[in-house]
Parts: sequence; structure tokens; C-alpha cells
Amino acid sequence: MSRIHPIIMAGGRGTRFWPASRETLPKQFLEIGGEGSLLTRTGARLAPLAPPHDTWVVTNVAHVGIAADHLPDIPRDQIVGEPVGRNTAPCIALAAALVAREDPEGVLVVAPADHWIGNEEEFRATIEEGVRVAREEKGLVTFGVVPTGPETGYGYIEAGEELAGQGSVARVVRFTEKPDRPTAEKFLAGGRHYWNSGIFAWRADVFLEELARQHPDMAAECRRMAQAVDRGSALETGYPSLTSISVDYAVLEHSDNVYVVPAEFPWSDVGSWDALADISPADGRGNVLEGDALAVGSTGCFVRSTSRFVSVVGAKDLIVVDLPDALLVCSKERTQDVKKVVEALEKAERRDLL
Repeated sequence: MSRIHPIIMAGGRGTRFWPASRETLPKQFLEIGGEGSLLTRTGARLAPLAPPHDTWVVTNVAHVGIAADHLPDIPRDQIVGEPVGRNTAPCIALAAALVAREDPEGVLVVAPADHWIGNEEEFRATIEEGVRVAREEKGLVTFGVVPTGPETGYGYIEAGEELAGQGSVARVVRFTEKPDRPTAEKFLAGGRHYWNSGIFAWRADVFLEELARQHPDMAAECRRMAQAVDRGSALETGYPSLTSISVDYAVLEHSDNVYVVPAEFPWSDVGSWDALADISPADGRGNVLEGDALAVGSTGCFVRSTSRFVSVVGAKDLIVVDLPDALLVCSKERTQDVKKVVEALEKAERRDLL
């Protein structure tokens, strides 16, 4: 039987987690929502599925050393550094090409480094079901989180015809990016839509063949870089030429060979401060207080203090993140806009705060 190869995508910037997430130490390397960094916990969650020598990490070239510190069991040669960010399609394509050199029928389990999972045993059981489907159907498998509300910050997967004798595993009809509220409510009421978790399973050769049909230049260049004797040099020259595009847009939305496996484990992509507040223990008034913090007459607030005492009085649904060199105060409704602070700092060339 072909082997499982966990692929951990750890190249994101996490700009919506500013000021905690910085260029030198982005979100996936932070201790968020549990003990140990998000990356460390992702590695531990996937470890029972495959040995370290079958696991790959793709991250920014500047963070290879940090990733190795957080995942010391994974061979250093299997922590791959991207010279530039090019979204998920090139990242996954390169990983698939690296695996295909020795195990072309090996099944990639692709997982972002910065997700929170509430039940790891259920997570692995679901992943193993997806691996089985990827092997038997020779298809591209997505994991659709059963929605708990009309969330507008996630993409959605619409399930179609179910596979005979395989429970709720179904063919994918279409993907929808971050719908408006009425559309999300319609999806929830219909019962045929799932949140797109961004976790996937597929054979290396099957994915590369599908990619070659849609983006032949990307598939060929990734195979070339994977075969290069000097991988670092090959990536430096070849990777920037790749189209920056998500795997959803590049492959999945154009394929008729995509399946969805329902995922019922508690999940969050922890995409912003309000998402962290949602998964953190709160007091009787819904306040989450981290560090030396106090809430008086306040409800639904998230306060994180790393060095000094911080209090909020008479506040509602407020995010306060206090670091020695920066303070963020934001309404929960606007946490997606924190990345605009980073954009403004970049324009002002405030490298000290990036």
C-alpha cells in the first residue's frame, strides 16, 4: 500500500494577527489557542499518520531554521524554503513533485500549519477516511467542516451525489468563496454545504497529472526543481516564475474528480483575533483575558497583555492586544481589517513594527 506523506504548509504571514505576528515570527510559530506553537501542534497531530521521514514542511526560506526548531524530528532536508510566497498551488505542487520522486502513488495529506483542531483522534480518523477515498477513487479529496453557523469568512464546498456505500462522502459540485450573509444562511439551511477547511488528500501522481492539464508550466517547473541536485539554487531561480494562485482556483474548481469527506471535529482556521477569542476559555460575561488583564463591566472582550497591566471598562466586543512596542485596539467586527494596519506600516516603511 502506498505511504502517507503529511505536507505542512507553513509559509503564511498571519498579518491579521498583528502585532503578535511579525515577519520574523509569523502566526504559525506563536503559541495560540493551546500549549506549544501552532506549527508544533500541527506536526504532533499528524505524526501518528506517518513517520518523520515521510513528512514535509514548506515554509519561507527565512523561517527554515525556526521551523526545524519547532519540528526537530523532521529531517532538515524535508523542510523546504520558498524564496518568495506563491500561494498554495505552487507550494503543494512542489511537495507533490518531491514525494513523487520515490513514491508517486503516495498520498499527500496537505494541512496548513496554523489551524486549531478540537478533537485530534476524530481528526485523524477523518483524515484516514479521506486517504482511503484518495487511494480507491484516485481522486482529489477535500475535507468539508460541518458548519455551525452562517459564517461569511470561510469558503464553502457544495456536495453533490454521494458515493455508493461510502457514507456521506460525495462528489463536489462547486466551491464558493466567502459568501455574503444571506447566501451563507441559504447554504446552512440547505444542508449540502460545508466550510472549506483547506485540508486535502490525494496521490502525488494524480495531483500532478491534474495540475499538468490546468497549468502545464507549473507542473513541469516543480518537477524540474524537485529533481535538481542543488534544490536551493533551483528554487531561487525557478520558484519566482510560478503563478501565484491558490490550489482551489488552479486545480480543484476545474476538475470533475473532486470529493468531499465531511469533517465533524471542532475546527478553526484561527484567521483573526476574534476567531482566537471564540476558541478560548471565557469568563461568565464572555471575556477572554490573557496575561495581567482585567475586565470591569465589560462583555465579549478579548484582552491579551504580555508585559503590563491592562484593563477595559464598560467595553463590549473589543479586541485589545498589548505588546511592549505596539498596542492594538479593535472592534471584533473589524478584525479582518487588522491586515490594513500592516499595509499602512509597509507603506510608511516602519520595518521596526513589521
